[in-house]
Parts: sequence; structure tokens; C-alpha cells
Amino acid sequence: MVRIAEVGEGSIAESLELRIGSRILTVNGARVRDGIDFAFLTAEEDLELEVVDPEGAAFVCEISRDASESLGIVPADDKIRECANECVFCFIDGNPPGARDPLWLRDDDFRLSFTYGSYVTLTNLGPRGLQRLVDQRLSPLYVSVHATNPELRVRLLKNDRAGLILDQLRFLLDGGLEVHAQAVLCPEWNDGDELDRTIRELYALGEGVLSLSVVPVGLTRYNLNRPVRLLRADEAETAVKQTESIRGRALAERGKRWCYAADELFLIAGREMPGAAYYDDWPLLENGVGALRSLLDGFERGKGRLAPVEGVERVRLVTGTSMRPWLAELAPVISRAMGCSVEIMAVENRYFGPSVTIAGLLGGADLVEGVRGGQPGVLVLLPGTALNDDGVFIDGVGLAEVADRLAPARVRAGHGLVDTLMGTAP
Repeated sequence: MVRIAEVGEGSIAESLELRIGSRILTVNGARVRDGIDFAFLTAEEDLELEVVDPEGAAFVCEISRDASESLGIVPADDKIRECANECVFCFIDGNPPGARDPLWLRDDDFRLSFTYGSYVTLTNLGPRGLQRLVDQRLSPLYVSVHATNPELRVRLLKNDRAGLILDQLRFLLDGGLEVHAQAVLCPEWNDGDELDRTIRELYALGEGVLSLSVVPVGLTRYNLNRPVRLLRADEAETAVKQTESIRGRALAERGKRWCYAADELFLIAGREMPGAAYYDDWPLLENGVGALRSLLDGFERGKGRLAPVEGVERVRLVTGTSMRPWLAELAPVISRAMGCSVEIMAVENRYFGPSVTIAGLLGGADLVEGVRGGQPGVLVLLPGTALNDDGVFIDGVGLAEVADRLAPARVRAGHGLVDTLMGTAP
């Protein structure tokens, strides 16, 4: 069933006097399991809803409407399907003691994969679950494959069902679904020949596998070398070359390069970031593949809008340690255009440990400590990727608190560098 969380004003639901907290059990006789079921089942024009109100009274609503007319029912969030794996590289095992409750949630939910693009392993889905994906056309899905070798995937995920991945993917693809695949690369586990095998076997599944991204494992001080270690620069270089081996063939045969190395692989290898053409139509930008190139190109397009800001005598660009060289190249451009000094402040991650170098996982307390107080005339730019939708950093410290502690400096956070500098970021 689904529980009603909101009722639209002037909607069909309001006219039927449906109330927040009421439960919808069936639609046209079919059991409603969750919000996706509800959306799928209510696509019809003629509906019969079996409802239980907050006091426990059951009744039936009969509805006839134009297909374009909304019911005005917003279901409450579904209970998240949790992970059944014990992956040897699980980032949650790297959380510091006392981390906020949401950081401990081991989600592995196909509904989040379909709606938000989060990656799932499929190990908690049996035949009926897979059939549901096909029946409801939940596509594309984002699947953490990691390795196509069945025995290796079982060892990586510590789940006996993990070895079924190729059969599961074939079932979904035969059912007309599409998939974005991912491999989190763990040295001496699924790299080398195993990565070649994964690339080869996923490509052989056909065009329904829309992409493969190869991402280096991320580890914190709390799970480093237990049992997985970080990639060395030479191993990252090798992995990038392995992804390149299929890209030319894919472009010729499928019109896109198909296999993408994540930004972090290039950073670890000490390589230049590829140009925009590397990412085709940016299918994985929300998952961090191409984020740095997007930032750099966005700055290049928008730098003509940079101008002095009244009262700003110094800009401090705050970032993670891996981003310092890239922002350092932009600093002289910003300085000339804004007529002020520009300082790049690469903050070490103390919350997770120095092995975590990306800006998006910096905590608010680390940012305050790294900037070390604010002065009048200073504009401090914090990475917008480090904030959630509620304006909170990963350690639970809010942006407002950070701004208070850095006063009287001005503090801004945003995703577009030029817009954030100019104060025009949404």
C-alpha cells in the first residue's frame, strides 16, 4: 500500500475528500506495493481505489477522468530496500563513529536507481522482482556490476547471488530495458585481466548496455587496506588505457564511445582531463563522470561575466586537495577580471581522512578549520557539491553555521563557479 502524504488543492483527490495519512491498498483490484506501483497503476482513465482512512474506515473511490488530469495524490516516501551485500570496499564501512544516521543506510533499491540514478547490484531481486522491472518498463537502470566473472563478483560483494549478474542483465535486456553499468575498481581484485573481461563481456551484451563507467575505489581512514587498498598512479594509468581499448570500436559500431573513466582515475594517474567530446552526450554527469570538465568548460564560457564585486578585496576558493591544480590555473583569470587577489585553499579531509580528496565529501567543520576565520573584504567560495538539498555538509554542520563562524567574510556555495562568484547562482 501507499500512504497519502499530500493532497493537491482543487484536485480530484480533494473533491473526494481523501486525507493525508489515508492508505491506498489497491487500484483496479491490483495490490499497490509502493509509489512506483501507484504511478504505474493510476495511468488509466477509469480507476477504482480501495482506501483506508486514518481512523481505519475502508471505502472505495470510483474515478473517471481525462488521462492528462492529475489525481492530486502525492504518496509518502517508500521504505527503502536495503543492501544484502557486504562489499569489501563498502564506503559505509568507512564512516566515522558517530556519523549521522542517514550515512549508515545501505540502500540497494531499484526504485531509487530508476528515479534518481543511484547504482544497485540486483542481488536482492529474484525472478519476480526482475519480471516487475520488465513489466513496468523501469528503464534505464544503473547497475553496479564491478566484475562479470561470477566467482570474483561473489567475493567482492560477499553474496552468493552476486554471480548471477550476467543472467540478470540478459533477462532485463531481452525484456527491452536499458542499463548503465559501473565497475568500482579495486587493485588486485577486479583490475587487470578482470577489467578487460568485464569490458568485453558487458559490451557483448549489446546496445541495451548504454554505458560502462570505471571508477576508482574510495576508502577512508576507517576502512583503508581492510582488505582493499587505493589505486597507485600507474594502476590508474593502466585502467584508463584499458577503457580506451573499446572506445574507438564502440564509436564506430554504436555512435558513442560507451566506456568512460571517472574523473578520479585521471586525477590519480596525473593525466590531463579529456575534452568535452570524451563524454559524448554526458550520460553520467550526475554520477561524477565529466564533472570536472563540465566545471572547467562552464568557467570558460562564463568568464566574460566576471567583474569586480563591491567590497570584495580577496577571494578564497575552497576545495579538496585533488582539485588544487585545476583551480590554481583559473585563479589569475579571476584575479584580473575581478580586480582582487585570489587564493586557492585546498582543505584536507579530517572527517574521513586524507585519503578522501574530493571536494564533495568535505565536512563543514573541516571547512571552518581550513579557512581559519574570515576577515572583512573576503569572499569565501565553498564547494556546492559538498552540500545536500537541505544546505547541510556531510558531517551534519549547516552552511549557515559555517557562514556564521567565518564572519565577517562573505560566504557563498554553488555549483557554477562564475555564477557563485557573481552572486547569481540559483
